[in-house]
Amino acid sequence: MQRQLVERELTAEGPRRCGKPGRRARRVTVNLAESPLSWLHARGHIDRRLFDAGERLRMDYERAQLSPAITMRWDAVRVDGGGADSGLTPGERQLAAKIRFDGAMAEAGKGLNDILWRVVCAGDPLPEAERSLAWPARSGKLVLRLALERVAEFYRIS
Repeated sequence: MQRQLVERELTAEGPRRCGKPGRRARRVTVNLAESPLSWLHARGHIDRRLFDAGERLRMDYERAQLSPAITMRWDAVRVDGGGADSGLTPGERQLAAKIRFDGAMAEAGKGLNDILWRVVCAGDPLPEAERSLAWPARSGKLVLRLALERVAEFYRIS
């Protein structure tokens, strides 16, 4: 994993961009390349099962190519995909990933899938996702755990 370390001011809500120069505040080094889900798992806020469920959802999101594309894709064309979906064309693998993703999001349910998508797929930090959903601070972690529990059940992760 690539590391992108930066200094951030440590606040009650978590790390944020450094404020006024010369101001004495506690600082912390943050890895910008670390996903919010792996951050939560590394600090014991979610267990391995929930982390695996989130990673599985993110992989299906990426395989289904649901993220917005700005320009033409310049990815190399793979001749042999291998893996679990072998025997399927690239289009069929993409469609299968989309069906799994849609099923997992439906299993999470209305209201829970908002935070799930923002943190797991879009990579928004939890405080930012809470602000964009107009939720109280520190409420997103509990809701995210509930959503990941449902996704783990969908993917049959034990």
